Amino acid sequence: MKTTTLILGCGDIGVTLGQRLLAAGQRVVGVRRNAAALADSGLEAVSADFADPATLTELPDAEVLVYVASADRFEEEAYRAAYLEGLKAVLGEFAGRDRPPRRVFFVSSTSVYPQQAGEVVDEASPAEPSGFAGALLREAERTLLEHPRPGTVVRFSGIYGPGRDRLIRQVSEGRIAPASPAMYTNRIHRDDCAGVLAHLIERTLADEPVDDLYLASDCEPAPLHEVMAWLARQLKVEATETIQSPLRRRASKRCSNARLLASGYEFRYPSYREGYAQVLKEGGFLPEKA
Repeated sequence: MKTTTLILGCGDIGVTLGQRLLAAGQRVVGVRRNAAALADSGLEAVSADFADPATLTELPDAEVLVYVASADRFEEEAYRAAYLEGLKAVLGEFAGRDRPPRRVFFVSSTSVYPQQAGEVVDEASPAEPSGFAGALLREAERTLLEHPRPGTVVRFSGIYGPGRDRLIRQVSEGRIAPASPAMYTNRIHRDDCAGVLAHLIERTLADEPVDDLYLASDCEPAPLHEVMAWLARQLKVEATETIQSPLRRRASKRCSNARLLASGYEFRYPSYREGYAQVLKEGGFLPEKA
């Protein structure tokens, strides 16, 4: 009998995950406000509004829930609705069912870490964000982890991949971050986001141990200047402008994925070099050879 995974907030990462699970023989149901957006995904699609608990009653039972919703704008009200209230509504609906899920996964972010001096952070590091976005994500994490059903929080670092090419476009315009002071950045390719979740779902269904928290980032935290300089070499462009704003806007830390690696996950793109090489090639960014 097929197991069912319900992907709530089924966007880019959700579709990539769903197609992978589908290929492995699972039943996958993608849920979003407008199910028609999933028409070409190959996934079973259902419409639901997490802000309207009445719409959740129509969702099928599932062995695994993956909550990967996102806010539609960078405002406190939108973050509260998408991450905290939406998750609470889903947990309330499924906890009372005759066949509750075996595990609920909540996709969070490494933005919950306030560290900004190049420290190494892992699952045991303090996560006490000051901004509303990180604070609401942290509150949603606690909501899941304090719930009676088994739950796992997965904190993704900066997601990049097809269609997520802002850094490439900045470099192609001749812009680069300063070399000093070093500002460490962390990232994970879209395909590895789906891979991590599929890996943890597989462990759940096989009754293998799954922790309640994972930090999901690739194997090489790197200074932003180094990443942009590498991209410039691939694009064969010279830097003509130094970007100052990221130093004021973004935290510098180094995310450790040791727990995830210990669980047996193998990264498809272990560093920015492999990952951006794929994005550059598939996106048609590379200059034509003479």
